[in-house]
Amino acid sequence: MVDYLQQIADFEEELKKTPYNKRTQHHVGLLKAKIARVKEQQEKRSSSKGGGQGFNVRKSGDGTVVLLGYPSVGKSTLLNKLTKANSAVASYAFTTLTVIPGTLDYKNTKIQILDVPGIVKGAASGRGRGKEVLSVIRNADLILIIVDVNAPNQHESILKEVYDSDVRINQEKADVRIKKTSMGGIKIGATLNLTNIDGETIKGIMGEFKINNADVLIREDITIERFIDVIEGNKIYIPSITVVNKIDLATEAQIKSVKLKLKPDLMISAEKQVNVDDLKEVIYKRMNFISIFLKEPGKPADLDVPMIMRNRNTIRDVCNKLHRDFVIRFKFARIWGKSSKFPGQKLRKLDHILIDGDILELHLK
Repeated sequence: MVDYLQQIADFEEELKKTPYNKRTQHHVGLLKAKIARVKEQQEKRSSSKGGGQGFNVRKSGDGTVVLLGYPSVGKSTLLNKLTKANSAVASYAFTTLTVIPGTLDYKNTKIQILDVPGIVKGAASGRGRGKEVLSVIRNADLILIIVDVNAPNQHESILKEVYDSDVRINQEKADVRIKKTSMGGIKIGATLNLTNIDGETIKGIMGEFKINNADVLIREDITIERFIDVIEGNKIYIPSITVVNKIDLATEAQIKSVKLKLKPDLMISAEKQVNVDDLKEVIYKRMNFISIFLKEPGKPADLDVPMIMRNRNTIRDVCNKLHRDFVIRFKFARIWGKSSKFPGQKLRKLDHILIDGDILELHLK
């Protein structure tokens, strides 16, 4: 039986010993591709054996935020301060054994906050029900990473577990197009100079994934890791916020040191409710909400109660949020606002992108 873990360990050890420079770029690229490929094979074998069930969480509200951190970092306390949930709170580890939902009501929005069990080192490999926990964040709209002020090294560990679970935080998918062909080898085109990866490395990486014929177009200066992510095509891209909790239990010197090291979005004390209201505003802004106003034909728009959507949402997204049959029954829409060319513009396509403040009038079959 193939020992995937040993293969990964061997490749990672070789990678550590290889200094990265222009001369070694190709070798480093191939090593990273080998690690990604073996991890992919390991995951497939684990899935075929029934590698655990994820937590079943129904999304609700205008967006979903997952609280992610080590056990006893204060997630349950923070959930209770942000929402009216009643999550168990104790001073010992692993208090939360299931996913506890709560709702944050803020500025006309209802934001679902999920308190999941604490993760530990090795979570992405399944330790401590880590795979189940990390499966929840893949469906989130925002990840709120919580770090204990007295254990700042938790942050790097959490980031690694998130990365190893194929979630990319605060990134967008690289602007790379790969079109497989039947012959002709690998043809590479780039709209700018590439400083982190060269043509031979690209071909070598693609060879590791058994892609020998393809047209590749690169439109940004990407790294080796981001190019591999495009090839694998299974990555989830989610924004995140990092907060440092329990500052009431730390000295000013500690707080200053951790702030300098981690550069968190906010330093808080959930227990003492320090900066919790500020955190609500940070969450709201990071969710990129927009307000859309609905209008019935022949009637004025309801400007008192906005429909909360997300930046770059479309008419299709509005239809799906209102009723599951509205997409099928859609006939056309009229738009007033910044996204329209003129007031009352008639649109028959569902992929029209809406802008904050738009007025939308739906016509259904």
